[in-house]
Amino acid sequence: MKRILALAAVLAPALSLADTTAWNIDPAHSNASFTIRHMVISNVRGEFTKLSGSARLDEKDLARSSVEAIIDAASIDTRVADRDKDLRSSNFFDVAKYPNITFKSTKVEKAGQGKLKVTGDLTIHGVTKTVVLDVTGPTAEIKDPWGMVRRGVSASTKINRKDFGLTWNQLVEASPIVGDEVKIEIEAELIKQAPEKLAPLPAAAK
Repeated sequence: MKRILALAAVLAPALSLADTTAWNIDPAHSNASFTIRHMVISNVRGEFTKLSGSARLDEKDLARSSVEAIIDAASIDTRVADRDKDLRSSNFFDVAKYPNITFKSTKVEKAGQGKLKVTGDLTIHGVTKTVVLDVTGPTAEIKDPWGMVRRGVSASTKINRKDFGLTWNQLVEASPIVGDEVKIEIEAELIKQAPEKLAPLPAAAK
């Protein structure tokens, strides 16, 4: 009996690893978008066009999964060149000093059929705060025409930009030009990898 228990203890990590699949975010088919109020009368939308990262999914228990993502802050695009330049400046993201926005999960919880709540550390402008992402997915696996296996996930959350040191504002007729609450939405395609090919985050993002 002792030998059986000892063997089980040795095999447990290997069996657990066998249930875990490795995935990389496909930058060509993924993006992070945001919405924020403008002068209390409308919503302005934009996106970050460069998103990368990786995930490890426990196929038997998704609550034991993990994800890391990195966004190139300079890839911000609101379709107005002058506004994007200002957002990259020290008034807002200060991308010369803080080039990356990162997320690293710390807990994954099931939240109903096909839904998860993913808690993690979000770092923006050099400030790290705990946020919770509402996640739909991952979808079922599908093989693309080139033989790669893919899945998709959608995630959303809301943050207060001032919590991350993004405090610039001006008043127009007693109303702020830029709202505080930011809605974030992420659409990501994942490509299945051999475990040894799982893309690590750049050193600056760790």
